[in-house]
Amino acid sequence: MKIARITTTPLFVPYKSPFYWAHGQIDGAEVLLVEVETDTGVTGYGECIAAPNGRAIKALVDDAAALMIGRDPYHGRVLMREAYTTLFRAQAVCSAPRFGGQILAGLEMALWDVLGKSVDRPVHALLGGAAHSEIEYFGFAMGKTPQAVASEAKAFVAQGFTTIYIKAGFGASRDLATVRAVREAIGPDPKLRIDPNESWSQLEAKQMIARLSPYDLEFIEQPTPAESIAALAQVRSTSSVAIAADQSVFTPEEAYDVLRQNAADLIVIGPHECGGLARMTDIARVAQLGGVNICIHGVYETGITACAAHMAAAACPNLDDGNQHMLKFLEWDIVKSPDLMPEAGRMPLLIGPGLGFTLDTENVARAAELFNERLSNGVKS
Repeated sequence: MKIARITTTPLFVPYKSPFYWAHGQIDGAEVLLVEVETDTGVTGYGECIAAPNGRAIKALVDDAAALMIGRDPYHGRVLMREAYTTLFRAQAVCSAPRFGGQILAGLEMALWDVLGKSVDRPVHALLGGAAHSEIEYFGFAMGKTPQAVASEAKAFVAQGFTTIYIKAGFGASRDLATVRAVREAIGPDPKLRIDPNESWSQLEAKQMIARLSPYDLEFIEQPTPAESIAALAQVRSTSSVAIAADQSVFTPEEAYDVLRQNAADLIVIGPHECGGLARMTDIARVAQLGGVNICIHGVYETGITACAAHMAAAACPNLDDGNQHMLKFLEWDIVKSPDLMPEAGRMPLLIGPGLGFTLDTENVARAAELFNERLSNGVKS
């Protein structure tokens, strides 16, 4: 079996309402659909996150894809290494592991989809086998006011979610008011996590942790800027609340450094940051050796990534019981089946071949048209 053709298509899937976080507003999932066709008739799908510029990301992915034509899709690690070397090392850029991972993740996903379909097995079986029969996801509560966030959090708990996750980084008064309102709304039993998305300095983190301690937080995710693992370690060393590393860990080497510096109690990872599913499981294994759990990180993605991350996470024994799921924000999806919305915070193991989904070709065409419309209207793409 050889790779015969690789096609990439920029897409935009709108959100039901704007996504607000510490650094701005997101209106939808801008992705690059990757389609890998083989000479045996097997087709696999993946997606890349198309930020910050969909046209630029497409050009880079197309360059990487050109290197893979006529090659064996079973040699995924070799293909990824060669593509990274050609695009980001051999041309005097020297090193860009984070951006390189983002570029190559969709190609790597599509190769896994091809492999699973070619042997009629789900990808988690090819990654060593499923360590879980289901995966638990947290309720991601959002809103423009503390009361709106609390109301959504309470609704998640009523649906059976046992972990609630909220954004922070909107200023001390707003963050404190939101955490207070959410804890009052959900009661003492559900776990509560907050994510300031790197928006606090070390001093601010220590001050906020002291003020937030009465609200029994399970952990705080990436409170300080990702560039300094030492800063994260300093915060954790005096924190009364557990600390999770997210943007500080995109590579196995960074995971090792976080563990070496005792900088985190949990590591948050996703396929786009890691550069694909193989590297995602590599990082999970590094964390496992250090006695640390991982949980799935979500970005601005469609059901393709949700399936891919679910498959990889299923093969990680040290998976946490609260994982990120982003599909609730989509107005509609490009995955037709299966149903990917968690029930009572849980989603069963995916058992379909490859990444386990059927693509909705009508919605793909719709998303491609929306991308082009935004481009013609001068919206950044």
